Amino acid sequence: MKNKFIMIVLCLIFIVGLFAIKGVLKTQGNNGQNQTMEEEKMSVLEVTGSEFEREVLQSEKPVLVDFYADWCGPCKMLAPLLEQVATENDAIKVCRINVDEEQDLAVKYGIMSIPTLVAIKKGEEVNRSVGVVDKEEILDMFK
Repeated sequence: MKNKFIMIVLCLIFIVGLFAIKGVLKTQGNNGQNQTMEEEKMSVLEVTGSEFEREVLQSEKPVLVDFYADWCGPCKMLAPLLEQVATENDAIKVCRINVDEEQDLAVKYGIMSIPTLVAIKKGEEVNRSVGVVDKEEILDMFK
């Protein structure tokens, strides 16, 4: 009887331990994921039509605008490079505009293909690139 009791207690401790480990891992995974999402929001700014003038045209810094769509494979390939440019270059502001949600801006800037990158300085377009490019080509857009 005593051995059965000890086995039941050990099994319960084991089960409780498993649930505790699972909860810790789940919490760590969520925190890491949320932190990554917050960092992305801080470095690459998602801009809507109502914010465009303030965030892009009136910006003191040169602005790289990425016209993209969530469903676009090449846009997804370009996203990590834009993140690098944003985090490594304080002198450049990087913004994203979803062409599906902001069709008026896409029409205004003549966006025919995505991804399209538009370099803007002092409210004026200075350069444009269509398709996936490397980081050096992105930075060269401002020279």
